[in-house]
Amino acid sequence: MAASNFTPSHPSTFILIGISGLEDAHIWISIPFATFYLIALLANFTVLFVVGKEQTLHKPMYLLVCMLALTDITTSTIFMPRSLCIFWFNLKIITLSGCLIQMFFFHALTTIHSAVLVTMAFDRYVAICNPLRYTTILTNAKIAKLGLVGLIRAILFIFPIPLILSRLPFCSNRIIPHTYCDHMAVAKLSCGDITISKMYGLVLAFVVMGFDLTLIALSYGLIIRALHRISSKKANQKAFNTCSAHILVMLLAYPPGLFSTLAYRFSQGIAPYVHIIMSNLLFLIPPMLNPIIYGVKTKELREKVVTYLSTRSWTLATDFKTS
Repeated sequence: MAASNFTPSHPSTFILIGISGLEDAHIWISIPFATFYLIALLANFTVLFVVGKEQTLHKPMYLLVCMLALTDITTSTIFMPRSLCIFWFNLKIITLSGCLIQMFFFHALTTIHSAVLVTMAFDRYVAICNPLRYTTILTNAKIAKLGLVGLIRAILFIFPIPLILSRLPFCSNRIIPHTYCDHMAVAKLSCGDITISKMYGLVLAFVVMGFDLTLIALSYGLIIRALHRISSKKANQKAFNTCSAHILVMLLAYPPGLFSTLAYRFSQGIAPYVHIIMSNLLFLIPPMLNPIIYGVKTKELREKVVTYLSTRSWTLATDFKTS
């Protein structure tokens, strides 16, 4: 079929085949995937509800935790329901426009997620290095403005990715060996020259990740310098505890993200299903663990969540006995 039939003016249909090489095991693979997704939704919505309900938690730190929870929920929801439809109902068809929209939101949300982690590092820096000025330097309004900046940055940086792909011709092979419309998985199906698309995606990943990691490293460098000036071991331990949750969340986000970015471009020797499974887990495991990490590591949030769950359990038990 002529390539002209698949220009942007003629909507194309793609086929998402799921986990290439493990199609027969889709049902079994869907069980942990669906479990992780449901736990992530439950945990993050619990955090959002408790923070929204408790006036004492209406602080910049917890506003950032809510922003992280929102990005986790939306990122996993962008691809997981469709992936489960592939696994359970064999619904594999997706239009070009649908594919590009999913791709845009998926990559934009991961960029916003990184911006939130940077803002969290700045929050920890102010809390430890300028504790007396914390309430004046960081307010809820300023956090909201920083969140808006992260949103605008994501739109400006990510929008060219689907725009470039929409101008490429696609040939008869429109089978995407993935569970969602990953940038490089779609680009490799084009009959045209994908050099610009490939280089833009790679440069963008390193520019965004490099810039964000530089700011985070700078924040923690200043934090470490401030801690060296504190002679109290107890104060050092307390300061470290305030950062530990953020450090764990970053370790869940950046190293796997770097692996996913490089795997498609330098994937010789890596079985396709390994990359696909890792890509899915990258956006399932962190959303599931992040609210748990902050719930365990942050005393004030942990106490409020436990209080809410205990009260809720008692109410349900009382209603059951009286019914």
